[in-house]
Amino acid sequence: MEPGGAPFEILEHPADVGFLARGRTLEELFANAALALMSLGWELEGVAERERREVTASGEDTESLLYDWLAAILALADGQRLVFKRFEVAALAAGSARGWAWGERLDRSRHRGRTYIKAVTLHQFEVRQTPAGWTARVFLDV
Repeated sequence: MEPGGAPFEILEHPADVGFLARGRTLEELFANAALALMSLGWELEGVAERERREVTASGEDTESLLYDWLAAILALADGQRLVFKRFEVAALAAGSARGWAWGERLDRSRHRGRTYIKAVTLHQFEVRQTPAGWTARVFLDV
């Protein structure tokens, strides 16, 4: 990621919504992709870091690992009715990722929803290494 560059940008798509996440390292890319995912579903400004959840993922390659990481975060947020605003990858190795998500219980009187995200898709899903680090293109089923 270039110094001062945005950690992600929203991508236009006729049927779905997507994002292009960036990171200087793979760990930063995974954290920024998770942040992009949550920010598409919720306005994160008013979310407090009251609760922490462990996130684990597995995959045969970098793309399937990032896909599983994002799907795990979405399932955790949906299943436990949480809104996350910060992510950290503690361990990233061939085939597995482990990290943390911070946020709080969903409170519709304080948390404004944006787009209901049903799932992470494999449509045009791509992870690339660049001279500045890493990028990931992700589209979501809404």
